[in-house]
Amino acid sequence: MRALPLLIALSLPGAALAQDVPCGGSFAGFVDGLREEAIAQGHDPAQVARFLAGVRQDDRVLKADRAQGIFQTPFVAFSRKLISQYRLDKGRELAGRWDTVFDRIERDYGISRGVLLAFWAFETDYGAFQGDFNTLNALVTLAHDCRRPQIFRPQVFAALELYGHGDFDPATTTGAWAGEIGMVQMLPRDILENGMDGDGDGHVLLKTSAPDALMSGAKMLSSLGWRPGEPWLQEVVLPAEMDWSQTGLETELSVADWERLGVRAREGRLDDARLPASILLPQGRGGPAFIAYPNFRVYFEWNQSFVYVTTAAYFATRLEGAPVYDAGTPDPGLSGAQMKALQQALAAKGYDVGGIDGILGAGTRAAVRDMQARLGLPADGWPTVGLLGRL
Repeated sequence: MRALPLLIALSLPGAALAQDVPCGGSFAGFVDGLREEAIAQGHDPAQVARFLAGVRQDDRVLKADRAQGIFQTPFVAFSRKLISQYRLDKGRELAGRWDTVFDRIERDYGISRGVLLAFWAFETDYGAFQGDFNTLNALVTLAHDCRRPQIFRPQVFAALELYGHGDFDPATTTGAWAGEIGMVQMLPRDILENGMDGDGDGHVLLKTSAPDALMSGAKMLSSLGWRPGEPWLQEVVLPAEMDWSQTGLETELSVADWERLGVRAREGRLDDARLPASILLPQGRGGPAFIAYPNFRVYFEWNQSFVYVTTAAYFATRLEGAPVYDAGTPDPGLSGAQMKALQQALAAKGYDVGGIDGILGAGTRAAVRDMQARLGLPADGWPTVGLLGRL
């Protein structure tokens, strides 16, 4: 299966608003603007000319950007699609092969090996499928497109810096459609800020060096706020009399408080009683249930898709010995068209659902939970045909 590229966030901290960033117009004129800005930043004009000499607009990139329907898939189906026996076996084999690298990551960053292995598996199938899009073409195409130029224009200049270091070739560097490079798929600016020479050869080569990729991914997670030595996700069993309105990432209680409310680990014990945590129900009260610790939120800095994040976090626990989750018997969900209709109805009532895209993201889940409570329904955040009918 082709690895999934990262779902780029709609904004970055401190980034300029889209309307303030040059975009659109003729592609050749846009590239001329990039060239002028790069020279104004102090880059050597001859180097800039070589860097941009062969850049082309890539329509495949725009098609991929507008076709991310897999993120509409419910958690159980999505996770079963991504978590295969091959990925489990290969992950455990690689954990042994690169044991010294993972030991270093755990020592220096406090990040458990399952976390990096899960990203490695989902992003590129452990490096086997890293994407065949020319990275420079992808970045410039997305910077020219006026949907999110504030994200991608800075990435072009970051790639230029990598080119100056000898770690980027505008003609041959390839990756995902959104410009991510290497085994764990990192954007050029992230490579500049967090790239690590894990194998000591003097270069950061995320496409060919597993130590470089893993160490760089670990440093990036650390920079995003990973709390060393702490858990991220754990399957739980909930009491029948649960107050469903308390579930979801909007509510945080201490582990001790959740235990007092009857929440129990499905296997073993819950972690430190003092940690804040939330209860996640990816498919409502009838489906799997998890307790999400603070590190779970860091996943959203890597990827904005709730279903991807929950699957990656869960897979990391599987790689470290957790059992297969209890899928339960969740109520049937909505089709993409029905989800859009639901989002439109919620938006009409003043809820911020984060866009009418047919994807059950955090904003839509929170709105559903609130509306369920208003209608006297179990407020578990899982939209059903019944709820859509009530609206």
